[in-house]
Amino acid sequence: MDEGNQTNETRFSPNCFFFSLCTMENHTMVGQFILVGFEGHPELQIFLSVLFLGVYAVTLVWNIGMITIISTDSTLQTPMYFFLKHLSFLDLCYSSVIAPKAVLCFSAGKRAISYNCCAVQMFFFSLFGTTEAFFLAVMAYDRFAAICNPLHYPITMSKRACICLVMGSYLSGCLNCSIQTGFTFSLSFCGTRKIDHFFCDVLAVMQASCSDTFANEMVMLAVCGVIIVGTGLIVLISYGYIITTIMRMSSAEGRRRAFSTCTSHLLAVSLFFGTVFFMYAQPGAVSSPDQNKVVSVFYTTVIPMLNPLIYSLRNKEVKEALRRQLKKKGFLL
Repeated sequence: MDEGNQTNETRFSPNCFFFSLCTMENHTMVGQFILVGFEGHPELQIFLSVLFLGVYAVTLVWNIGMITIISTDSTLQTPMYFFLKHLSFLDLCYSSVIAPKAVLCFSAGKRAISYNCCAVQMFFFSLFGTTEAFFLAVMAYDRFAAICNPLHYPITMSKRACICLVMGSYLSGCLNCSIQTGFTFSLSFCGTRKIDHFFCDVLAVMQASCSDTFANEMVMLAVCGVIIVGTGLIVLISYGYIITTIMRMSSAEGRRRAFSTCTSHLLAVSLFFGTVFFMYAQPGAVSSPDQNKVVSVFYTTVIPMLNPLIYSLRNKEVKEALRRQLKKKGFLL
């Protein structure tokens, strides 16, 4: 490549990504991107910064609270709450990758993000997002094992099996984020390098490239399609068996209790898979950046905030555990 091309075009090797450091002093690095965010009047930027900051603060409090309650209460040391604790950790990390930079972007106008920092943000966002999809499928399988095969449940969902399922989910997430980040940052980026988004999403970064992105779009649709369809099928099949088993129960109280342990998870699954499918698993998503930004606000900030609320409000055991912890700390008589 000649000298003129080197100054206007930057390439990223997938292998060097794992050795790059995230830094905001981007004028000394290989280059930078500009996050367009939501364009509008200063009042809109202030509103968005307050919204993101408020939602992120609530997300931190609720998810840290959920992790603390499950970790400290002896009655919640079961596979279901083991997975729920890890889901809260994922939501915490998932939101933390996006929200702080978005708040700076809206409030202080700091829209520049270094090349390496953009790659790191995309890597961890894809990692936590993909891992959450597998986690929701694992939690559906856990409910299937508990309701459909209760006698074998202690063996099926042993501590070792739970750890293996958690590790497998993270490894699957790591594989996908390596593919997505490696393919995306192997593209060429020229000119102003504006990203029409408020974070380094795969779709938005691809659109900022001056390379042909057809192969990248096909890889993204194929990989994300396999993940969403695969994990979605696990959820659907598990709940198909669960509903059949519940309907065969003779006791109305037994049916009510069985349904109550599943409704929260079903709501969380519907919110997550619905928005992710809309974003990544249908071809029209690539060509509608404004619509994608609005949907992204929901699944990057709102869902991580709602998950602990969904699980705690509809779960008597969690509410009882919270009451015990508050009594222990002297907040309740």
